[in-house]
Amino acid sequence: MQYDDKIKTIARMIKESTKTLALTGAGISTESGIPDYRSPGTGLWEKFDPIKAASLSALRRDPAGFYQTNLERWTAFRDARPNQAHLALSQLEKQNLLLGVITQNIDGLHVKAGSGKVWEVHGHLRTARCMDCRASHPFTHLVEKFKSGENPPRCLKCSGVLRPDVVLFEDQMNEDFFQATQVISGCQLMLVVGSSLTVYPVAGLPEVAKQFVVINRTPTPLDGSAALVVNESAGRVFTDIMAELGLSLPEDVRPDS
Repeated sequence: MQYDDKIKTIARMIKESTKTLALTGAGISTESGIPDYRSPGTGLWEKFDPIKAASLSALRRDPAGFYQTNLERWTAFRDARPNQAHLALSQLEKQNLLLGVITQNIDGLHVKAGSGKVWEVHGHLRTARCMDCRASHPFTHLVEKFKSGENPPRCLKCSGVLRPDVVLFEDQMNEDFFQATQVISGCQLMLVVGSSLTVYPVAGLPEVAKQFVVINRTPTPLDGSAALVVNESAGRVFTDIMAELGLSLPEDVRPDS
């Protein structure tokens, strides 16, 4: 099937579905300047061993080293802006063509783009919490502490080590993930966008839907089960889907949270 035919088919599937969800991964944010994790030559995990760099045991073993390795990269994520794919998903939700977004990303770009229903199954960079007393702090407080020379950043209440509210390797899945597994029940169509579909348990979610479409630059392990696969950039695909649906992209986004 040619590219234009795929766009027409996806637009038709969206219009005909009564319950559509999106599942997004790192590939949706590359056009916002955020590198993904597994692309050959550019993936972050070619530069860092994730178990050594971004795991719970790494944080516990060497919290100062954990922040030295990860914090600058995470802070850069917070400065990124939503791209056309994020904005399109937000608009589809506003038009009642999309129930919401399940995202593996911690960059918060779906929230910035104006999506109202977002399940951030790997957490986010808006808050942090103390590993001892579990007191909550704004993520900006953690960054300010680090920049002032306090490494690792510590809790104002008990001086325990702070950790970002992201799901690290070896962590338990968060509440958003369990909510997502409930909301996906009865899903007729899932739009898988920019995910390599290799990180479980999230990678198994598309198979719960009645049918799913994969929009990703490179092949995924579930392509053979997909109703349709488009190996193009998410921004291009969603710009064309929106045009096919007769919808325009929003011109502005929410202020940073």
